[in-house]
Amino acid sequence: MANGFSLAAVAEPEVATPKINMVTGLFALLAVAGISAGLYAFYAGHHNMYNNTREMPWGILISSYAFFAITSTGLCLLAAISHIFGGNKLAPLANRMVWLSIITIIGAFTIIGVEIENPHRMLIYNILSPNLTSNIWWMGTLYGMAVGFMLLEFYLILNKQYKIALTLGVLGALAEVAANTNLGAVFATLSGHPFWYGSQLPVYFLCSAFMSGAAAAIMFTNMAFRIRNREIDATTMAGMQSAGKVLTLTLFLICVATAWRFISFFVGGAEGGRVAAMALTTGPLSFNFWIFEILIGLAFPLGLLAMTKLKSAPAMTLAAFMTLVGQFFSRYDLVVAGQLVPQFSGWDNLPTYFSYAPSVSELMVTFAGIGVVGATFLLGERFFGRAFDDHGSH
Repeated sequence: MANGFSLAAVAEPEVATPKINMVTGLFALLAVAGISAGLYAFYAGHHNMYNNTREMPWGILISSYAFFAITSTGLCLLAAISHIFGGNKLAPLANRMVWLSIITIIGAFTIIGVEIENPHRMLIYNILSPNLTSNIWWMGTLYGMAVGFMLLEFYLILNKQYKIALTLGVLGALAEVAANTNLGAVFATLSGHPFWYGSQLPVYFLCSAFMSGAAAAIMFTNMAFRIRNREIDATTMAGMQSAGKVLTLTLFLICVATAWRFISFFVGGAEGGRVAAMALTTGPLSFNFWIFEILIGLAFPLGLLAMTKLKSAPAMTLAAFMTLVGQFFSRYDLVVAGQLVPQFSGWDNLPTYFSYAPSVSELMVTFAGIGVVGATFLLGERFFGRAFDDHGSH
C-alpha cells in the first residue's frame, strides 16, 4: 500500500486463465524474438539486416512506428476529451484508453529504438544539443513528454486522484497533438519528395489518429470482455457506440481526403508526385492500396458500420479491426510511395521506380511492436482491470 494505492484493489487475477497466460506468453515471445532481431542488427549492421538503401532509407519500420504512434495519439485524445467532459458516454472506455495509449507508444518506441542505428546518440544529444528547427527533434521530445504525462496520469487514476490526473491527461493530449502533427511535418516539409510535400499531411495524420484511436478503443474493449467471458453491459456498449460514431465520421473524412489528395496529383502539381500516386493506383503498390487501404481499411468498415447502425458489438469490432489493418498498410504505402520515384527521374537511365521489400529482420521487428502491445494489453487487464471499470468519478 502506497499513497492509498494497492495493486490487489485493482487487479483481476481471475483474468489470468491458462489460455490467456499462454496467449500472453506467445505475444511476449513475439516481442522478444523481434527485439532480438533488432539488437542483432546492431552487431551485423543495419545495412546487412534491413533492406533500406541510400535511395530508400525509410521502410516498414518507419511506417510501423508511425502507425503505433498515430494510434496512441488518437487514444490519448479520446481519453482526454472523455475526462474533460465528464459524464459522457465515452467515459467507460476512458481509463482503458489511457493504458492503451501508453502501450501503443511503447510499441512505437520499441520499433524505432532498433531502427535507428545509434539510438544512444538520440538520447544523449537530444538534451545536450537540441535542434529547435528540426521536426524530428520536436517529435521525439514531445512524444517523450507525452509518455511521461500519461504514465503519471495513469498512476493517479489508480490512486483515484482524478483532478490532478485530468490536468496531466490534458497536457499529455496537447503533447501528443503537437508530436503527431510534427510527425506529419517530417514528411510534409520535404520538398524533394512531392508525394509528401504540402500542408495536408499534419492534419491528415491528426484525423487518422482519431480514426485509429476510436478503432483501437472499440476492438480492445470488446476483447477485454471476451477474455472475461462477460456480456458487454449497456453503459460500455453506449461508450463503444460513441467511439463507433467517431470512427464512422473519420472514415468518411479520410475517404474524402484521400480522394482529393489523388485528384490534386492528377490535375496538376509536380510530375514526381503524380508518378508516385500512380505507383499506388496502377503500379507496384496498387494491390496494397486498393485491397488493404481502400477496400479493407475504408470501404468495408464504413459500409459495415452504416448497415448495422452501430447496434452490433461484433460488427463494430470487425470494422475496427479492418480499419486498423487498413491504417497499417496506409502508413506503409505513404512511406514507400514517397521514395519510390527517383529524385532525378529521367536522367542517367534511372528506373521509373526503385524497389523495396521488407527483410525478414524488418518484419520480425514489426511483429515485436505487435507483441509488445498484445502482451501489455493482457497484462494490463490482469493487473489493472478493475481500474478500467472505475469511471464514475470523472
